[in-house]
Amino acid sequence: MNNLITQDQSSKVSTVSESAAAFLTVDEASEGQRVDNFLTKTLKGVPKSHVYRILRSGEVRVNKKRINADFRLSLGDVVRVPPTRSTAVEKTEQSAPVTSKFEHAIIFEDDAMLVIDKPAGFAVHGGSGISRGVIEQLRLERPRAKFLELVHRLDRETSGVLMLAKKRSALVALHEAIRNNQTDKRYLMLVSGEWLEPKKRVVLDLQKYLLPNGERRVNVVTDISKDKFDERQTSETMFRLLKNFNSKTMGQFSLLEAQLVTGRTHQLRVQLAHLGFPIVGDDKYGDFAVNKALAKQGIKRMFLHSAVTKIRHPLTNDKLELNAPLPAELSKFVQKLEKE
Repeated sequence: MNNLITQDQSSKVSTVSESAAAFLTVDEASEGQRVDNFLTKTLKGVPKSHVYRILRSGEVRVNKKRINADFRLSLGDVVRVPPTRSTAVEKTEQSAPVTSKFEHAIIFEDDAMLVIDKPAGFAVHGGSGISRGVIEQLRLERPRAKFLELVHRLDRETSGVLMLAKKRSALVALHEAIRNNQTDKRYLMLVSGEWLEPKKRVVLDLQKYLLPNGERRVNVVTDISKDKFDERQTSETMFRLLKNFNSKTMGQFSLLEAQLVTGRTHQLRVQLAHLGFPIVGDDKYGDFAVNKALAKQGIKRMFLHSAVTKIRHPLTNDKLELNAPLPAELSKFVQKLEKE
């Protein structure tokens, strides 16, 4: 018999006879979600074309009323889903406990948010040859979590403050705050060269492109022809000089703080490389000869760290200041420069 979706008394998904419909109660994980997206997630294995067909036909009801595909669900709404041929939805729980990788890195957690100090070397999500990123690992570590989503991204080799949402309403609010520039994100980075200006505002147009092997890169747009104009994105950063170093054995370096105004892909890395101050250890846009030499001095990662994020709590509106201290390997390298 083909598997069909319904809901049992414990609110878990199971299979029943072909004549039964499912009545699903919207919980916090689905609050605020469009009903078409809710159905797509619930009816795994069912083509989207079929999802929209049962919506148009009125077979799907919310609180016994017909709705459109863009209807947004509220907490406690009851969604009627007609009998639908589908693969099973309930995920099998882990047979053995998963070793925790990030519990020790938690900066802040409540019912709405989880914030960790992400170590360098971890991608935030799987893909491109990475089977398991931070989000997949945390979901395995927390199998009972109803909702857990990344609020934003950090590059694999960037460490520091990473925010995740534990409620859809929190995710929506945090995304809105980021879009409206209501967050204050500060990064620390060490760059090659002597940076002289105490403060500098940098505004550059960036453009994504792909290498022949399919790897994603970003460059500064210098061609202002129309076809390039349509693809570019304006990036803006406020840089502040913290300290200059003049090492007799390693050369000149500058420790900077960056305040993001926009949050474009590889923004800080591309802006600084374009200005002639590549970030130490950057394997995409950096000075490869300098990186090779510094690896022998103990710095084997990119010196880019998300140190502070200031934001309003997405549900309570309280002020939050999320701090991640400079990792030991970066701090030790700065101390080494200071001694020379």
